[in-house]
Amino acid sequence: MDGQRVNRRQFIKASGAGALATGIGANIIVPGRARAAKKTLKILQWVHFVPAYDEWFNKKLAKEWGEKNDTEVIVDNIGIAGINPRATAEVSAQKGHDLFLFNWPPPTFEEQTVDMKDVYQELEKKLGKPIDLCVKSTYNPKTKKYFAFSPSFTPDPVNYRQDLFSQVGMPNGPKTWDEVRTVGAKIKKDTGHPVGIGLANEIDTAMALRTIMYAHGAHEQDANGNLTLNSKQTLETIKFVTALFKETMTDEVFTWDASSNNRAMIAGKLSLALNAISITRTAEKQDPAISAKIQLTKALKGSIRAIGLEHVMQCYVVWKFSENIEGAKKFLVEYTTNFHDAFVAGEFYDFPCWPRTVSDINKLTANDPKAHRPDKYKVLDDVLNWATIVGYPGYANAAIDEIYSTWVPNVMFAKAASGAASPEDALKEADAQCRRIF
Repeated sequence: MDGQRVNRRQFIKASGAGALATGIGANIIVPGRARAAKKTLKILQWVHFVPAYDEWFNKKLAKEWGEKNDTEVIVDNIGIAGINPRATAEVSAQKGHDLFLFNWPPPTFEEQTVDMKDVYQELEKKLGKPIDLCVKSTYNPKTKKYFAFSPSFTPDPVNYRQDLFSQVGMPNGPKTWDEVRTVGAKIKKDTGHPVGIGLANEIDTAMALRTIMYAHGAHEQDANGNLTLNSKQTLETIKFVTALFKETMTDEVFTWDASSNNRAMIAGKLSLALNAISITRTAEKQDPAISAKIQLTKALKGSIRAIGLEHVMQCYVVWKFSENIEGAKKFLVEYTTNFHDAFVAGEFYDFPCWPRTVSDINKLTANDPKAHRPDKYKVLDDVLNWATIVGYPGYANAAIDEIYSTWVPNVMFAKAASGAASPEDALKEADAQCRRIF
C-alpha cells in the first residue's frame, strides 16, 4: 500500500518491451453486451487500500458503464510498486492500457500522454472548477497541456495517541510543530513512547519532511518553478528536524520502510505519526482497543502556515497509443461525476478534487459507524483547504519528481539529524543535487 517510489528515468533507460507483463494482479473482464461488444476499454490501477473500493469499481461501476456503452471493460489491479515499471514497459512497447492510473503526478511521461483539457472543460461545465491541488498535479504551464487527469487525492493527517496527549493536557492533539517537539519530548520521557517521523528513503518520510518544510516556509521551488531549496527557511527547518529527532524520536526512524509507522502506531509504540487514514482504518479492523486511542488532527502550523500533503494523488493518463481514447475520456467523466459513490466505497480514503461531487462530506465524516468515535473523521471535512502536493507552491514537474524519487530532502535531513553532516553542509549538498537535476 505504501510501496516506495522509483526513479522513472532509471526505468525508462533500463526497461524494455519484455517487461510488459510485470506486476499484473487481478484481471477483471466486465462485458458490455456479453460477447457482442464492439469495443474494449482496458484500465490499469493499483490494488486499493480498501478492498470494498475495488469491488465497487470493478464489479459495479465498470460493469454498468460497459453495458451502457456497448464496451467490454477490462480492469487490471496492480501492486503500487509495479506501477512505474509497468508504465515504462507500455511506453516502450507502445501498447497497453487505454486508461492508466498513477498514484502521484506523472510529468515525466507527458510526451506519451493525450491532452486532457477537454475532460476538464466538460466537467467544469457540470461541476464547476476543481481544486487547485488537482490542476497543479496534472497541468504543465510551460507546454499548456494537461498531461493527466486527477479526480481525487488522499490526505496525510496527523495520527496521535489521545490517551498519551491527554496526560499532558492536550486531548485534542497538538496544533503546532513546536508542540510536537516540546510535548513529544515530555511524553517520550514520561512513557517511553517516541514521535514517529521517518528519516529514511521511503515515501512516508518524503511526505512528512516536506510537510514540515512547507509549514516553515521552505520549498524546493517557487510558484514559477524556480529552484529555491537553498534558503534561510530550509536551514532553520533542518535544525528544527534535527532537534525534533534528538528530543522525541529513536534511531529506528533511519531504517524505516513505508509501512513502519503504520505498524508501530497500531502496535502502540508511538505517540504520533503522519499518514493517510490507512493507520486508523487498519486499527479499526485489527485492534478496536488501540483504534479508540488513535485519533486524528488537522495539519499542524509551523512558523509560517498550517499545511499538509496529499498521500496519494490519483492521476489518470490516456496514452497516445491507446486504442480507445474517446472511451477512456468518457469513462473518466462518468467516474468523476459520480464520485460520491467512490468516496463512500473507499471509506473516505479518496477525497474529491471536484467538491460538488460529495456535497454531504461534512455529514458523512461526522458520523461513521466504523470509526471509534463516530466523528473521528470529521477533522478532515476541511482538508480541501490545507492539503497540497510535492513541489508546493509550484506545479508538478519532471525535476521535482526526480528530486522526490531520489530522496534528496530525505537524505539531507537524515544526515543532519544523525550528525553525519552539519545542517549547513547537508543543505549545500542537497542544493547541488537539485541544481544538477533542474
